Amino acid sequence: INAEYGGSQQDVQKTEPHLRSIIKITEKKLELEAIQKEVSDPSAGAISLFCGVTRDHHQNKKVLKLEYEAYVPMAEKELGKIIESIRTKWKDILHVGLYHRIGLVPIQDASVIVAISSVHRKDGLEAVHFGIDEIKAVVPIWKKEYYTDGSVWKENEEWRHKHKC
Repeated sequence: INAEYGGSQQDVQKTEPHLRSIIKITEKKLELEAIQKEVSDPSAGAISLFCGVTRDHHQNKKVLKLEYEAYVPMAEKELGKIIESIRTKWKDILHVGLYHRIGLVPIQDASVIVAISSVHRKDGLEAVHFGIDEIKAVVPIWKKEYYTDGSVWKENEEWRHKHKC
């Protein structure tokens, strides 16, 4: 368990012992600078990041906050599979961190961060894009949007596309 973030953490080292694969699902605030440091490496020419934040609107409705729920054991397993796929597809990847917040997430706070260090930027940028799309498509984490006139559980477009619904 990571004392700084709380929640769940896996630090899996399946390929080479010096390469970090970090999975964190937590109710605590995600701190981008700390996460960037976690994937930093002297061999990296790039650290590529995606940070998904709560915005204040959706389809002309005012959003007050988001709430995420997860089936954590399965979510961690799926996040691990995404990291394995990233390491298979892009060979210049060093450290990979997949972070997701659960519980209530206020406006402008991060709900998901994909952080990847790589020898060269191209592999890192492509891997980050793949990583966030796969998280949305396969990881059992559900989002509820709260509006001024009620709330609704949201389905990810990526999940629907991947599962042909």
